[in-house]
Amino acid sequence: MDPIIRLLLLLASSFMHLFSATAQLPNPISRITVVGVVFCDSCSSNTFSRHSYFLPGVEVNIECKFKAQSPKTTEQMSVSVNRTTDKYGVYKLEIPHVDGVDCVEGLAIESLCQASLVGSKSKACDVPGLKTSTNQITVKSKQDNLCIYSLNALSYRPSKRNATLCRNHKQW
Repeated sequence: MDPIIRLLLLLASSFMHLFSATAQLPNPISRITVVGVVFCDSCSSNTFSRHSYFLPGVEVNIECKFKAQSPKTTEQMSVSVNRTTDKYGVYKLEIPHVDGVDCVEGLAIESLCQASLVGSKSKACDVPGLKTSTNQITVKSKQDNLCIYSLNALSYRPSKRNATLCRNHKQW
């Protein structure tokens, strides 16, 4: 399994563990969280290698469209926001609750989320690599009434590849 996918699944399960500690409401409202990571592809290989590292302070634009349908109604919600990665290179968006949209049970939901790089504060790693992410893994937890949309990783790379560092480049 791709290391980035493993990392995203680990992040998703970590978020689910954090949310499971929160108090449960009598009529729980499903929550939707969109997460992803940005890394520096030091060897310009379009993959996370042993020389790669996660980038804090990167601005990412997240756009999501959710459409829920039932025999009686159709609900649609669009969200477009910018978020900044934390010290671990993770960005996160909590989607506000919309009546009639339950991602865990109830109406069938069609969703599309994508993230795009806006800008990096890193002078050492500021050339866009993997610029846009539309592939996602969806994790649903009935116990926590939570849906996590984990997007594929985005990346920057240095303007000049370090030949010494990347000479014997091996992927993780």
